[in-house]
Amino acid sequence: MSLNVPTALLERAAAGQVDDAEFVGVVRESLPYAWTVISAAAADLAANPGADLGEHEVPPPSEAERGELLRALASDAIRGGLERHFGVKLAFQNCHRVAAFRLGAVGEATYQEFISVRGQLLNQSPELRDC
Repeated sequence: MSLNVPTALLERAAAGQVDDAEFVGVVRESLPYAWTVISAAAADLAANPGADLGEHEVPPPSEAERGELLRALASDAIRGGLERHFGVKLAFQNCHRVAAFRLGAVGEATYQEFISVRGQLLNQSPELRDC
């Protein structure tokens, strides 16, 4: 299971829409490692006003943390909620390299290179083969 959702929130979801802030709160509590990584990438971006991206490139300390990161970034709903919360576009390579891009940079060369096939291939290494 990806998220630990309180019963009251499940009941509200069954009855209608859920507030984005509540959803992001569940993500933060359920996937703390993923939250830390994405927060770090967003903070790196915020700390560099002239940059188009902020990155986090440290491999997860265990398979449990790697799983959190994969669940957060593989789910359209979770990823979208995090992007809206931080006001960024997230991109992902291998099983640990997360980048947060300014929304205006999505059409720019830095983003396009990061998400390109070439960018993915150049970011490979034997140590990351089984990640």
